[in-house]
Amino acid sequence: MNLQQLENVENELQFEVFTNEDALNLGMTLIDYAKENNKAVAIHIERNRVPLFTHLMYGTSEENVFWLNRKKRIVDHYNRSSHYIGARFEEQGTTHDESSLLQSSEYQAIGGSFPIRIKDVGVIGSVTVAGLTPQLDHDYAVEGIKRFLKK
Repeated sequence: MNLQQLENVENELQFEVFTNEDALNLGMTLIDYAKENNKAVAIHIERNRVPLFTHLMYGTSEENVFWLNRKKRIVDHYNRSSHYIGARFEEQGTTHDESSLLQSSEYQAIGGSFPIRIKDVGVIGSVTVAGLTPQLDHDYAVEGIKRFLKK
């Protein structure tokens, strides 16, 4: 996907509201999707940097927690998906690690964290998936939101 396609997906997948109950239901939607595909993922959902849902499926580990945090900090910092930010640096012929002023031990611009954007408000949080490849982590986050929003 190019930057415009990634941006279009972000613009399409917006919420009217996002409650604690929504975080629980979105998290469960992602778990069900992973189970359908016999995958084990770690999921973390935040609103205003407050954790509302975290679950590590059997087969994941503490390492996945570090990846969840590194990727979600990208969304916190840029208000864009971690995949989009990684792709934007690649398009400029570099990487986030090389060219941003953010420490790679704390920030990883690879697929897996997607902004929770409220229509006419902006980004208020993130849904992050870890445990697969960066592309699959991104795809799972997007699919989970699509199913939740029934798009």
